Amino acid sequence: MKLGALIEGFSYELLAGSLDVEVAAIHYDSRRVGPGSLFVAIPGRKFDGHAFIPDALERGAAALVVERGPAKGTPWPVPVVRMEDGRRALAHISSKFYQHPSRKIQVIGVTGTNGKTTTTYLLESILRCAGHRVGVVGTINYRLGSEVFPAERTTPEASDLQALLDLMVQKGARCAVIEVSSHSLSLRRVEGCEFDLAIFTNLSQDHLDFHGSLEDYFQAKARLFAGLGVDAFKTGPKYAVLNADDPWTKRVAKLTRAQMITYGLKDGADLTGVDLCLSLDGIRFTLRAQERSIPIVSPLVGKYNVYNIMAAAGAAIALGLSDQAIREGVCRMEQVPGRFEKVEAGQDFTVVVDYAHTSDDLERVLRAARALSQGRLITVFGCGGDRDRTKRPLMGEVAARFSDYSILTSDNPRSEDPGQIIAEIEEGVKRVCPDGNRYVKIIERAKAIQEAMKMARSRDLVVIAGKGHEIYQIIGERAIPFDDRAVAREALSRLGYKGVHG
Repeated sequence: MKLGALIEGFSYELLAGSLDVEVAAIHYDSRRVGPGSLFVAIPGRKFDGHAFIPDALERGAAALVVERGPAKGTPWPVPVVRMEDGRRALAHISSKFYQHPSRKIQVIGVTGTNGKTTTTYLLESILRCAGHRVGVVGTINYRLGSEVFPAERTTPEASDLQALLDLMVQKGARCAVIEVSSHSLSLRRVEGCEFDLAIFTNLSQDHLDFHGSLEDYFQAKARLFAGLGVDAFKTGPKYAVLNADDPWTKRVAKLTRAQMITYGLKDGADLTGVDLCLSLDGIRFTLRAQERSIPIVSPLVGKYNVYNIMAAAGAAIALGLSDQAIREGVCRMEQVPGRFEKVEAGQDFTVVVDYAHTSDDLERVLRAARALSQGRLITVFGCGGDRDRTKRPLMGEVAARFSDYSILTSDNPRSEDPGQIIAEIEEGVKRVCPDGNRYVKIIERAKAIQEAMKMARSRDLVVIAGKGHEIYQIIGERAIPFDDRAVAREALSRLGYKGVHG
């Protein structure tokens, strides 16, 4: 496609060369540039793409899109276009380059602080039971049928996302389910995508290191719903599926023009759940939606997963899927990696690994664990470095309040001193346990997990929180292999448990 065709309709300034150049690919990372590529220089938090223009040129870039550059007429070896917002340019140019793939399939976005990943897995399962070929873009990986691709981030950069959507279209997918992070909304990664339906799970404190305030965090999430139906190309209705029990939902509802479907366990929601039965073996309840009554049986654990199931079911109803597809899809979705995932080696106590890394999410998990445990509740957790520091004492307070014993340890310390991170967590723990007799600090995460396995007794429940599905630990600039599940299994094996591994 010609450069001129890609930028047609947008405000720009041609700094050098001709718009008649042919573009074979679009990249924002100079390391991926090859002959014929358009390199879009976007500023980032750590690196500025403009600094890598020489590398892009050396690798064969055919043209550049920049936010800033030398004066018009300065000699350049390739055409150079200046556009005011490089990220917006990347999003819309990429959508046009891939011939607007989001217009060719149903696109469903899931956003919120907690529950996004599980909700996407549930909806994927329901759609499959309805006979649809579906692609998923999310935190754990990107999937299309049996094909699985590694996920560098929850929501890819705009050009990568458009390429994924195009691949889904080419391979016959009818639906794409996307975890939409607040970062992706703020950084315009999903601009150029036309969403047919968006799910709001909940909102609580997270990512304040990036957003600065809870209000700014909310405003980022709200963009997904405010954009539903705006300048739409597809003719079908747009839907917003909203958690009626979350206090932020009223504000979301005022911002969207889409048809709304609410879900919740309190009075007044369009979808609700009754006759709840929760155990370590799973969930049973009846889903009610107007005249529909759907018996739900799920191997997922905890009341918070009732909400995730209702969110996915609400989306399925909006999409016109059958009760049978909803029932079978929920039942068949056995486990989300790193979400209340059991580690079993024949021990007489329960061990679960969970991704909970905010105070609200940790509270949800520990409340569920407390309700299900027949013995003590032991929690192993830490907080990530170079991230929102204000949540550290909050998580410490939550762990101390709901656990019988807490082991404070490292998560992904990154460039920070793990001992200092733990000290900040401990401030919250001390609010509940001022005498210090219900917690211990063990900086090395593997040793912390081993200690939890040693101290656990029959019928206890051990929650290892924070990293979930991750198979690495980031220390400094290095990502070293580390999997909470594998470390727990190894610790159980050392204690003599040799049962079947879960």
